[in-house]
Amino acid sequence: MVRTFLVASALTLTAAAGSPTTAAAADAGGLVSALASQLGVTKPQAEGGAGAMLNLAKQRMAPDQFGQVESQVPGIGGLMGSRSGGQGGGGGLADMAAGALGGLGGGSGGGGAAGGLGALAPLAGSFSSLGLSPDMAAKFLPVMLQYLNSSGGGGAAGLLKGALAG
Repeated sequence: MVRTFLVASALTLTAAAGSPTTAAAADAGGLVSALASQLGVTKPQAEGGAGAMLNLAKQRMAPDQFGQVESQVPGIGGLMGSRSGGQGGGGGLADMAAGALGGLGGGSGGGGAAGGLGALAPLAGSFSSLGLSPDMAAKFLPVMLQYLNSSGGGGAAGLLKGALAG
């Protein structure tokens, strides 16, 4: 009886250790918390800024690549202004940021404020609409990548870096 219990316990622990969903798994809520705490922004600003960055990355990635990011970081659709319901709170700012990003399609407007952002220049309007200076976009990216790398989303981090670090 004891032997059966020990074998069953060992198998359960082995199965749990090999499980792809561990306590350290990356998710949208953890990403927002990391951004808010490390950058001193509000939760809605963190949600909107991350959403704008993810929308830009999605525009620059092949659909299958972004699908990999979505599968490694559950909940990012809600940050991107997804209209599928989700958590509700903060969706307005995420939608506003996504809309501002969409309006920046390719013109040369905005020049001065976005000048030093390089590949992140299209985010200047989105970040301004959130009450953040445009240069905060450059501060969001390393925090996002660090969070994903430390939370088991290294593949997603590599794909985002490729799309956003230009």
